[in-house]
Amino acid sequence: MTIVGSLKDVVRARQPRISALPEMAAAVLILDEDRKVEYVNASAEKLFMPVDPIGCTLSALFASCGATGGDEVFVAVDTSAEPAPMRLRLSDDRLLDCTLRSLSSGGFVVSMDDVTTYVRNAELAERDALTGLANRKALRDRLVERLASAARTGDATAVLYVDLDRFKAVNDTLGHPLGDALLRKVAERFKSALRDGDVVARIGGDEFAVIQSNAPQPAAATALATRLVDLISRAYAIDGHMLHIGASVGVAIAPDDGYEPDVLLKNADLALYRAKAEGRGCHRFFEPGMDERMQARRSMEIDLRRALALKQLELVYQPQFDLASSDIIGFEALIRWHHPTRGLVPPEEFIPFAEEIGVISAIGEWVLRTACKQAAAWPKPVAIAVNLSALQFRGGKLAETVISALAQSQLPVQRLELEITEGALLNNTDDVLNVLNRLRELGVAVSMDDFGTGYSSLGYLQKFSFNKIKIDQCFIRDIDTHADRQAILRAVTSLAVALRMKTIAEGVETEAELACIRAAGCDEVQGYLTGRPMPGGAVMALLEPACSAENF
Repeated sequence: MTIVGSLKDVVRARQPRISALPEMAAAVLILDEDRKVEYVNASAEKLFMPVDPIGCTLSALFASCGATGGDEVFVAVDTSAEPAPMRLRLSDDRLLDCTLRSLSSGGFVVSMDDVTTYVRNAELAERDALTGLANRKALRDRLVERLASAARTGDATAVLYVDLDRFKAVNDTLGHPLGDALLRKVAERFKSALRDGDVVARIGGDEFAVIQSNAPQPAAATALATRLVDLISRAYAIDGHMLHIGASVGVAIAPDDGYEPDVLLKNADLALYRAKAEGRGCHRFFEPGMDERMQARRSMEIDLRRALALKQLELVYQPQFDLASSDIIGFEALIRWHHPTRGLVPPEEFIPFAEEIGVISAIGEWVLRTACKQAAAWPKPVAIAVNLSALQFRGGKLAETVISALAQSQLPVQRLELEITEGALLNNTDDVLNVLNRLRELGVAVSMDDFGTGYSSLGYLQKFSFNKIKIDQCFIRDIDTHADRQAILRAVTSLAVALRMKTIAEGVETEAELACIRAAGCDEVQGYLTGRPMPGGAVMALLEPACSAENF
């Protein structure tokens, strides 16, 4: 705010000597008709020390102290326009808002307000404190400006949403200080990849956004997205650690993908979700159908969370047989979701989704507790196998959850078998092995599920002594007509014997497949041929002493 409004009525004399002026905090200069300084108050005198302003023109005075930005201070007067502050930057980077008005008695009065603190605070309010990049508010403000300009010129404006892949693992395993250092390095790479005029912002966590304008689209956005994926994915050396992360990018381009800032930002986010869903480490452009799919996804998320709360999930049990005795030796607990309107939702559809939205641990704990409780009531002490998601190993609470489930159900520990896939061992292998060893010490059996479908299955057999190897059904299907699958099965069973592990073949559907499994030396079998998944009541009936287990 300036004091010019009050001065206009006060300053009337040709040679002002008003006693209040010297005491005012704002710097005040009065110029004669020749536009030379004839009076300065104490604040102005101090401002321009050691230069004596008296007799100087404003241009000469500004030049003498290295000030910039004041060349057009007389424009408003000369054009009869409404006076407006001009931003003046001094050599020491102080900022002054300079306003000039004509005096009715002749000459001019100039007031200068120091706005350095105000401007700096405003800039800080638009900066991300960690990286120094623009923040979410500044991003939106700049986008509003760019879209308004583009509406006049007809140019396209692209918004790129960028999410760091595998950053959370760095934060969780190495700590937030190193994660913060990594984010600062990422910010530097963003700056090196952008042109002058592009805007990059950190919009929260490990998410960034870029505004790209004045460039041919979509070619420019494609080139930049490709560049960012490559650049951010290169290794980082920080505090003795070699860190590897990646980047996924979603792109929306105005005006085709939206005229409004919030619409464009939302569409870029939808495109980012597609990039992450399709394997990460890539970029995707917004497509009109993405919004509809996202709404369906959100609806499914709400329904899945409600299903857990309203007990719409249930367990069924598929029997497992010993090939030598034909006796039932256990059941695998399998989850089912009966949606009130969609009907039966396949596990392969909602389990990966539950992992993605972060509810798999709650579902997995419910499965474990329910399976243990029901198995404890069975008339025969057969085993119960429960599948674990790789995400259940995070947080360090899995062992305590297993102990609690066994204690509450009173199920003997030797009857519980936990099945894990190779995916559980891909990240934080040492932490996972520590949990598995603790469970083994308790007496819980641990099996490797879907053996042979990953890249390192054999390697993990060296790291942990599994009780059982579960051979994936892709090796069992039509095995009677594929000599190579028979050879693989014989090799796996021989390996298991050498490592003192049992083998179970899953997905057996025909007598011919069963004959091949017997011939290869498998210990156990599971599949539609020997028994389909059944509700808990059917299990009770099947295990009654009067019932025969000779199903094959």
